Amino acid sequence: MKVLKSLVLVGMLLMMASANAQTKKDRKIVNDAKKAQKTLLSADSGLERFFENSAGYVLFPNVGKGGFIIGGASGNGVVYEAGERVGMAGLKKLNVGLQAGGQAIIEVIFFETEVDLERFKEGKFQFAAETSAVALKSGIAFNAKYKEGVAVFALPKAGLMADASVGGQKFNYRPF
Repeated sequence: MKVLKSLVLVGMLLMMASANAQTKKDRKIVNDAKKAQKTLLSADSGLERFFENSAGYVLFPNVGKGGFIIGGASGNGVVYEAGERVGMAGLKKLNVGLQAGGQAIIEVIFFETEVDLERFKEGKFQFAAETSAVALKSGIAFNAKYKEGVAVFALPKAGLMADASVGGQKFNYRPF
C-alpha cells in the first residue's frame, strides 16, 4: 500500500512539473502577445475596431519566415474569444515558389463570427491558396474588411522577404 501511495505521489509530481514547464512557455507567449497587440495598435489604430468587435482572434507575436524557392514559417500564438484568452495556437507553413529571404513578423487573424472561430478551434480552418495578409501601414486597417469570415494582418518586425502570402498555413489549437 505504501508503494502504491508513493508511486501515485511521484506520478502527480511529474505531471505537475511537466504542466508547469508548458505553462512557463505559454506565459512567455502570452506576454509577447500583449506587447505585440500594443505594437499593432501603435502601427495602425484602425485595428482597434477588429480587436473590439471580432468574435475572436489569434495573435502570433513571433512568426519566423524564411526561404529560397522552398520556404516555411512557424510561430506560436494566443487565441482570444470575446477579448478573453481561451487557448494557445501553433502555425506552420511550407511552400514552394518565387520567394527569397528571411523575416520575423507579427500576425493576427480576426474571426468575424463565432462559427468562424469555432472552425479554427476544431481544426477545420485553413487559408485558401490566394489569401494574403494585409501588411500594416498607418491607416490601412480603417478600410480593411473581412473576407470569408477572416481578416489577416501582418507587421514586419525584422528582416526582408519577397513573399506576402499566407496560403497553405496549417494551425493547431489547444484550449487552456
